[in-house]
Order: sequence, then C-alpha cells, then structure tokens
Amino acid sequence: MTYQRIWEIDFVRGIAIILMIIFHFIVDLKDFYSYPLDYLNGFWYLEGKLSAILFILLCGVSATLGKNSIKHGITIFIWAMVLTVITYLYNENNYIRFGILHFLGISLLSVHFIRQLPSYWLMILSLAILVIGNTIFNQYITNPYLFPIGLKSYTFVSMDYYPLFPWYGVFLVGIMFGQVFYGNKRSFSASQLCSFPPFKLITYLGKHSLPIYLVHQPILLFFLYLFLGK
Repeated sequence: MTYQRIWEIDFVRGIAIILMIIFHFIVDLKDFYSYPLDYLNGFWYLEGKLSAILFILLCGVSATLGKNSIKHGITIFIWAMVLTVITYLYNENNYIRFGILHFLGISLLSVHFIRQLPSYWLMILSLAILVIGNTIFNQYITNPYLFPIGLKSYTFVSMDYYPLFPWYGVFLVGIMFGQVFYGNKRSFSASQLCSFPPFKLITYLGKHSLPIYLVHQPILLFFLYLFLGK
C-alpha cells in the first residue's frame, strides 16, 4: 500500500487477528485434542465469523486508499495457493480449496474497476450479492468446479471456505465505507490513542496481519504439543 497508514484501521485489523487466533486455538483443541468444544455452532462459530467479517470489511476499506490493489491481490492469492498445497499434502480429503485468502486475493483484483462506482451502486450490488449468495447459491449442484462462486457439489469439503457469493457483498460494503469515511485518506480519530501500549501492540498486529495469519497455526500447534503432548 502506498498511502500513509491509518492507525485505527490497523487497530481493528489487530482485533480481528486476535479473534482469529482465539478461534483457531479452539479449533485445534477440538480437532487435535478432542476437547468438547463446538466451533460450528453457537458462540465460537459467531466469534470466528466476526473475525472474518472484520478482515473482509477492512480489506475493502484499505483498497480504497492505496494504488497497489492488483499487486497486493496477486501476492495474497499466491500465498493462498501455497496454503492449498500445504493443507493438501497434510490431508488430501479436507484441504483449503477456496479460503479467505483466496477470496481476498480475487476480490482485490477487481478493486481497480469496482471502486469507481458511487456508494449507492455499491450498496445495491452488495445487497444483491448477499441475497443471491444466501438463497440461489445456497444449494448443492452436480458440477464440482463452481465452488469459488458459492455453488458446491455434494462431495465438496474445504478446511476454510469463503466463496464470492455472498462474501463479495461484505467486501463491497468495505469499499463503500472507505469512500464515505476515508475519502480524504486521513484518520478521523485521535492518533495519540495508538501510543498507549495495549493499543500499540494491537495496531502492530494489524500492520503485520498477513505474516501472522500464515505462521500462527503452526505456532499454536507447537505450543499445544509442548503443554498437552500428542
């Protein structure tokens, strides 16, 4: 990104990182150590989705501020494919086929064209995609190759899954927020807040969200192994 970083965006992204790490900690306890935790329903499911929604919204906001969205999107998508290969080698029956990094990478490639639209058109498109994604596309089909847009076959399984429908609608809301609140590309909150140690730490996490996302899971598993064993 070439814009001067806006601290509150990094701060909220840092909160999203913390929520994500907590969620994956719960997932690991359940999947690897059989703790009686349910991350597919209830509180932990909502906690995980809140983290993802914040990431997607903030990606849309940030995309309105910088000029390197295509380059950034390609970088993220390459890392997404690296995760696909790694998780496939780990478990070929349940690997990341189209996770949040795949989604963000593809979405960023569209920003150069989509951010030219006025806010009211972004809102209309967002609502349409959210509705279509949760109705028409929320069903199973026989074609096994349309999962990136949200159409799944009966045999489809993915360790992480964020298809374009309905999640691109959330991304568009982020772009709209960027247009409305950051049209001048400046922070609208007191920068002194980020000097407090807790705020500074969370903001730091937000600035380095991609590398943290890539390495947090093996680090979690390492520490769980140290404390809980196999």
